[in-house]
Amino acid sequence: MTEPSPPTRWARGGEANAGYALRFAELVEAGDDVDGEARLADALLPRGGRVLDAGSGMGRVGAALLGRGHRVVGCEPDAALVAQSRRTYPGLTVLPVDVLELNPAVLEAAGAPTGFDLVTCVGNVMIFLAEGTERAVLRRLRDLLSPTGRLLVGFHLEGGPTTSRVYPAAEFVADAEAAGLRVDLRLGGYDLRPVDPAYAVWVLSRDDAPAAAGDHRTVTHDPA
Repeated sequence: MTEPSPPTRWARGGEANAGYALRFAELVEAGDDVDGEARLADALLPRGGRVLDAGSGMGRVGAALLGRGHRVVGCEPDAALVAQSRRTYPGLTVLPVDVLELNPAVLEAAGAPTGFDLVTCVGNVMIFLAEGTERAVLRRLRDLLSPTGRLLVGFHLEGGPTTSRVYPAAEFVADAEAAGLRVDLRLGGYDLRPVDPAYAVWVLSRDDAPAAAGDHRTVTHDPA
Protein backbone atom coordinates (compact mmCIF):
# COMPACT_ATOMS: atom_id res chain seq x y z
CA MET A 1 0.00 0.00 0.00
CA THR A 2 1.09 3.58 -0.66
CA GLU A 3 2.14 5.43 2.46
CA PRO A 4 -0.08 8.44 3.22
CA SER A 5 1.49 11.81 2.52
CA PRO A 6 2.87 13.65 5.57
CA PRO A 7 0.78 16.57 6.87
CA THR A 8 1.48 19.78 5.00
CA ARG A 9 2.18 23.14 6.57
CA TRP A 10 -1.20 24.19 5.15
CA ALA A 11 -3.01 21.38 6.99
CA ARG A 12 -1.12 22.06 10.19
CA GLY A 13 -2.06 25.74 9.96
CA GLY A 14 -5.75 24.86 10.38
CA GLU A 15 -8.06 27.81 10.99
CA ALA A 16 -5.18 30.25 10.57
CA ASN A 17 -5.52 29.71 6.81
CA ALA A 18 -9.31 30.07 6.67
CA GLY A 19 -9.13 33.66 5.45
CA TYR A 20 -7.65 32.62 2.09
CA ALA A 21 -10.77 31.04 0.69
CA LEU A 22 -13.06 33.75 2.06
CA ARG A 23 -10.92 36.56 0.63
CA PHE A 24 -10.82 35.14 -2.89
CA ALA A 25 -14.51 34.21 -2.79
CA GLU A 26 -15.29 37.84 -2.01
CA LEU A 27 -13.04 39.05 -4.84
CA VAL A 28 -14.68 36.68 -7.32
CA GLU A 29 -18.16 37.72 -6.14
CA ALA A 30 -17.21 41.38 -6.55
CA GLY A 31 -15.98 40.77 -10.09
CA ASP A 32 -12.40 41.76 -9.28
CA ASP A 33 -9.49 40.64 -11.44
CA VAL A 34 -8.13 37.38 -10.00
CA ASP A 35 -6.75 36.00 -13.28
CA GLY A 36 -3.17 37.30 -13.24
CA GLU A 37 -1.62 33.85 -12.93
CA ALA A 38 -3.94 32.41 -15.56
CA ARG A 39 -3.04 35.07 -18.14
CA LEU A 40 0.64 34.19 -17.88
CA ALA A 41 -0.14 30.48 -17.89
CA ASP A 42 -2.26 30.91 -21.02
CA ALA A 43 0.66 32.59 -22.78
CA LEU A 44 2.83 29.55 -22.04
CA LEU A 45 0.35 27.10 -23.56
CA PRO A 46 -0.60 25.90 -27.02
CA ARG A 47 -4.28 26.36 -27.83
CA GLY A 48 -6.30 23.62 -26.17
CA GLY A 49 -3.35 22.72 -23.95
CA ARG A 50 -3.34 20.12 -21.20
CA VAL A 51 -3.01 21.71 -17.76
CA LEU A 52 -2.51 20.36 -14.26
CA ASP A 53 -3.25 22.90 -11.52
CA ALA A 54 -1.30 21.49 -8.57
CA GLY A 55 -2.70 22.74 -5.27
CA SER A 56 -5.68 24.22 -7.07
CA GLY A 57 -7.28 25.75 -3.97
CA MET A 58 -10.71 27.22 -4.67
CA GLY A 59 -10.16 26.66 -8.41
CA ARG A 60 -9.86 30.20 -9.73
CA VAL A 61 -6.70 29.62 -11.83
CA GLY A 62 -7.88 26.31 -13.27
CA ALA A 63 -11.32 27.72 -14.05
CA ALA A 64 -9.82 30.72 -15.84
CA LEU A 65 -7.71 28.42 -18.00
CA LEU A 66 -10.70 26.17 -18.65
CA GLY A 67 -12.56 29.24 -19.84
CA ARG A 68 -9.72 29.96 -22.25
CA GLY A 69 -10.26 26.62 -23.94
CA HIS A 70 -7.65 24.45 -22.21
CA ARG A 71 -8.13 20.96 -20.83
CA VAL A 72 -7.63 21.38 -17.08
CA VAL A 73 -7.54 19.12 -14.06
CA GLY A 74 -6.79 20.32 -10.54
CA CYS A 75 -5.56 18.48 -7.50
CA GLU A 76 -6.25 19.75 -4.00
CA PRO A 77 -6.02 17.81 -0.72
CA ASP A 78 -7.98 20.30 1.41
CA ALA A 79 -11.56 18.96 1.50
CA ALA A 80 -13.07 22.36 2.28
CA LEU A 81 -11.33 23.95 -0.71
CA VAL A 82 -12.37 21.09 -2.99
CA ALA A 83 -15.98 21.60 -1.93
CA GLN A 84 -15.73 25.35 -2.48
CA SER A 85 -14.15 24.82 -5.89
CA ARG A 86 -16.91 22.45 -6.97
CA ARG A 87 -19.58 24.92 -5.84
CA THR A 88 -17.95 27.94 -7.49
CA TYR A 89 -16.64 26.28 -10.65
CA PRO A 90 -18.70 23.12 -11.22
CA GLY A 91 -17.17 22.54 -14.66
CA LEU A 92 -13.65 22.19 -13.28
CA THR A 93 -12.40 18.67 -12.49
CA VAL A 94 -10.62 18.60 -9.12
CA LEU A 95 -9.03 15.47 -7.70
CA PRO A 96 -9.04 15.46 -3.87
CA VAL A 97 -5.46 14.22 -3.54
CA ASP A 98 -2.07 15.50 -2.49
CA VAL A 99 0.49 16.10 -5.25
CA LEU A 100 2.58 13.21 -3.94
CA GLU A 101 -0.40 10.89 -4.41
CA LEU A 102 -0.91 11.98 -8.01
CA ASN A 103 0.30 9.45 -10.57
CA PRO A 104 -0.73 8.20 -14.04
CA ALA A 105 -3.08 5.57 -12.57
CA VAL A 106 -4.98 8.18 -10.54
CA LEU A 107 -5.17 10.49 -13.55
CA GLU A 108 -6.29 7.74 -15.91
CA ALA A 109 -9.02 6.67 -13.48
CA ALA A 110 -10.34 10.24 -13.55
CA GLY A 111 -10.26 10.39 -17.34
CA ALA A 112 -7.49 13.00 -17.21
CA PRO A 113 -4.30 13.26 -19.27
CA THR A 114 -1.17 11.66 -17.83
CA GLY A 115 1.20 14.18 -19.40
CA PHE A 116 0.76 17.95 -19.36
CA ASP A 117 1.81 20.90 -21.50
CA LEU A 118 1.83 23.05 -18.37
CA VAL A 119 1.71 22.41 -14.65
CA THR A 120 0.76 25.43 -12.53
CA CYS A 121 1.86 25.45 -8.91
CA VAL A 122 1.01 28.97 -7.81
CA GLY A 123 -0.55 30.72 -4.85
CA ASN A 124 2.26 29.84 -2.41
CA VAL A 125 1.75 26.08 -2.74
CA MET A 126 5.50 25.43 -2.51
CA ILE A 127 5.86 27.14 0.87
CA PHE A 128 2.93 25.21 2.36
CA LEU A 129 4.25 21.73 1.52
CA ALA A 130 5.09 19.19 4.21
CA GLU A 131 8.53 19.71 5.64
CA GLY A 132 11.26 18.12 3.58
CA THR A 133 9.03 17.14 0.63
CA GLU A 134 9.94 19.97 -1.74
CA ARG A 135 12.23 17.90 -3.96
CA ALA A 136 9.82 14.97 -4.04
CA VAL A 137 6.97 17.26 -5.09
CA LEU A 138 9.05 18.94 -7.77
CA ARG A 139 10.13 15.53 -9.08
CA ARG A 140 6.51 14.35 -9.20
CA LEU A 141 5.45 17.46 -11.10
CA ARG A 142 8.43 17.10 -13.45
CA ASP A 143 7.44 13.52 -14.21
CA LEU A 144 3.92 14.64 -15.15
CA LEU A 145 5.18 17.10 -17.77
CA SER A 146 5.16 16.19 -21.43
CA PRO A 147 8.67 16.18 -22.94
CA THR A 148 8.30 19.85 -23.88
CA GLY A 149 5.97 20.83 -21.03
CA ARG A 150 6.67 23.62 -18.58
CA LEU A 151 6.10 24.28 -14.91
CA LEU A 152 4.87 27.65 -13.63
CA VAL A 153 5.61 28.23 -9.95
CA GLY A 154 5.03 31.28 -7.76
CA PHE A 155 5.51 31.94 -4.04
CA HIS A 156 6.71 34.42 -1.45
CA LEU A 157 10.42 34.15 -0.80
CA GLU A 158 9.89 36.08 2.42
CA GLY A 159 7.00 37.79 4.16
CA GLY A 160 4.54 35.04 3.25
CA PRO A 161 1.64 33.72 5.34
CA THR A 162 2.49 33.04 8.97
CA THR A 163 1.91 29.30 8.69
CA SER A 164 4.22 28.92 5.67
CA ARG A 165 8.00 28.62 5.43
CA VAL A 166 10.74 30.93 4.17
CA TYR A 167 12.08 29.46 0.91
CA PRO A 168 15.16 31.31 -0.41
CA ALA A 169 15.59 31.54 -4.17
CA ALA A 170 18.94 29.72 -4.19
CA GLU A 171 17.47 26.82 -2.22
CA PHE A 172 14.52 26.52 -4.59
CA VAL A 173 16.81 26.49 -7.63
CA ALA A 174 18.94 23.75 -6.03
CA ASP A 175 15.83 21.71 -5.25
CA ALA A 176 14.46 22.17 -8.77
CA GLU A 177 17.72 21.10 -10.39
CA ALA A 178 17.99 18.08 -8.07
CA ALA A 179 14.45 17.13 -9.17
CA GLY A 180 15.41 17.11 -12.85
CA LEU A 181 14.20 20.59 -13.77
CA ARG A 182 15.96 23.57 -15.31
CA VAL A 183 15.13 27.20 -14.71
CA ASP A 184 14.14 29.01 -17.90
CA LEU A 185 12.98 32.28 -16.38
CA ARG A 186 12.54 34.10 -13.10
CA LEU A 187 10.26 37.10 -12.64
CA GLY A 188 9.01 39.23 -9.79
CA GLY A 189 5.32 38.72 -10.56
CA TYR A 190 2.79 37.35 -13.02
CA ASP A 191 2.69 40.75 -14.72
CA LEU A 192 6.32 40.16 -15.85
CA ARG A 193 7.82 42.65 -13.43
CA PRO A 194 11.58 42.38 -12.78
CA VAL A 195 13.08 40.12 -10.13
CA ASP A 196 11.80 40.94 -6.66
CA PRO A 197 13.48 39.91 -3.40
CA ALA A 198 10.16 39.11 -1.71
CA TYR A 199 8.22 37.21 -4.41
CA ALA A 200 9.28 34.98 -7.28
CA VAL A 201 7.60 33.53 -10.33
CA TRP A 202 9.50 30.78 -12.10
CA VAL A 203 9.13 29.05 -15.45
CA LEU A 204 10.87 25.67 -15.48
CA SER A 205 11.15 22.76 -17.87
CA ARG A 206 12.46 19.20 -17.77
CA ASP A 207 16.24 19.08 -17.84
CA ASP A 208 16.05 16.64 -20.76
CA ALA A 209 13.66 18.76 -22.80
CA PRO A 210 14.89 19.50 -26.32
CA ALA A 211 15.79 23.13 -26.94
CA ALA A 212 14.12 24.65 -29.97
CA ALA A 213 16.34 25.99 -32.74
CA GLY A 214 17.41 29.50 -31.91
CA ASP A 215 16.16 29.11 -28.34
CA HIS A 216 18.15 31.42 -26.08
CA ARG A 217 16.85 30.69 -22.62
CA THR A 218 16.76 33.58 -20.18
CA VAL A 219 17.69 32.74 -16.62
CA THR A 220 17.59 35.46 -14.01
CA HIS A 221 18.98 34.68 -10.58
CA ASP A 222 18.94 36.80 -7.48
CA PRO A 223 22.61 37.61 -6.77
CA ALA A 224 21.78 37.19 -3.09
